[in-house]
Amino acid sequence: MSEFPNPPLQAEPGPGLTRLTHLIYALHAFTVLTGLLTSAFIVTAFVTGWPSLIAVVLNYLKRGEVRGTWLESHFRWQLRTFWFALLWLLTGLFLALSLIGIPVAVALFVMVGLWVLYRVARGWLRLNDRRPMPI
Repeated sequence: MSEFPNPPLQAEPGPGLTRLTHLIYALHAFTVLTGLLTSAFIVTAFVTGWPSLIAVVLNYLKRGEVRGTWLESHFRWQLRTFWFALLWLLTGLFLALSLIGIPVAVALFVMVGLWVLYRVARGWLRLNDRRPMPI
């Protein structure tokens, strides 16, 4: 008997769901690009931008359809990226309430923005290779 069990077999998602997942990454990437090209931070654009909010709604609406497929890991990755970015944005806003916390908040916004950029890029590249995201 093997020490590590084989990963469970996952159903192959339909091409429409794969295209939808590409669309969701594109919506997030558009919001990240907006944050890079405007005076907004990436993280504030990501959490408050309409494209990302639409992407999160699509994630929740279609989450049941990808359950049991390798796309489920991408949906989980996308949702966790959004919710953790929101958590860190709120933490930074709380820090910005004091004068001492403003530089820390700005540094936090920049770091979280880079983290969001990394997660969108890494997820989209793995989707393009038809590979699930790690747990």
